[in-house]
Amino acid sequence: MVTRREFIQTTGIASAALATSSRSIMATDKKPEFIIDCHAHLYGVDETKYPTRENPNRPPEGLGTLSAIKREMKANGVSYVTVVQPSSYYQWDNRFTADISRNNSDFIAGIVTLDPDNPYSPEMLEYYVSQYHVRGMRSVAAKSGKLDDPGVDTLWATAERLGIAINVLSKHDKQTEIEALAQRHPGLNVVLDHCLGLKLGETYQPTLQALLDLANLPNIHAKLTLIPLGTKEPYPCRDMHDTCKTLIDAFTPQRCIWGSHFPTALFQPEVSYAQHLKIFTHELGLDGASRRAILSKTAHRLWFKPRM
Repeated sequence: MVTRREFIQTTGIASAALATSSRSIMATDKKPEFIIDCHAHLYGVDETKYPTRENPNRPPEGLGTLSAIKREMKANGVSYVTVVQPSSYYQWDNRFTADISRNNSDFIAGIVTLDPDNPYSPEMLEYYVSQYHVRGMRSVAAKSGKLDDPGVDTLWATAERLGIAINVLSKHDKQTEIEALAQRHPGLNVVLDHCLGLKLGETYQPTLQALLDLANLPNIHAKLTLIPLGTKEPYPCRDMHDTCKTLIDAFTPQRCIWGSHFPTALFQPEVSYAQHLKIFTHELGLDGASRRAILSKTAHRLWFKPRM
């Protein structure tokens, strides 16, 4: 595995100057005044009102609920959260995510997952945005197997017009398709969920290189959930620290965000919610300005600023 310094030298990517913000967010030495969790999956308890898909990927009993995320947020000083519709549980049915977003709009921004092969999906997206406080959409490949598919492109165009962000759930093999879509929609903020599934192992090198290439596009952002998902070590997962810092250097803190991947007991049982956050507030050794960007300012710009 090459070092962070070698990656920066070989790609010619240097850290950019930190951008200023019209909103002042004061910080302590260790973390910002408020923190935004950019990746939580929530699950309803009423399966009659909110039916699941066949053989859903269930969280442990009592976890993954609204009350559970509230407890984690309160215990860890997290003020806002984006709720990503769990397609492994609800498939294309976004009713629970939409309802919980509208009913808790003081601290939740909803992110729906829509079927790119459904011709009504663009209309549904507009309805969710206008009526349910939905502020993003998770994008997946169409039945064709392509991400750069007409159905996907139409949804990206709709999101661009509505002024919301797109979260891409994909692997490194879709790099050129992501590039094509992002270039076609320069006014659209694009977030790479889980950094294309970056993890230590045989796919590490091509995935990291794809991320470094995508960092050259100014509207693409990195969701830094990769450390617990990519590590081969227990907390604090030091084998992924240099990789994470490499991505922060490449994208700059203004295009990086942190997400817990709640419920952590389902997706990353070896690293708790509190530990995952502490990696970014303490273990990575980030400077204060970078912490403020990654833990609050960038996410606020993407999902919580007032819409025009």
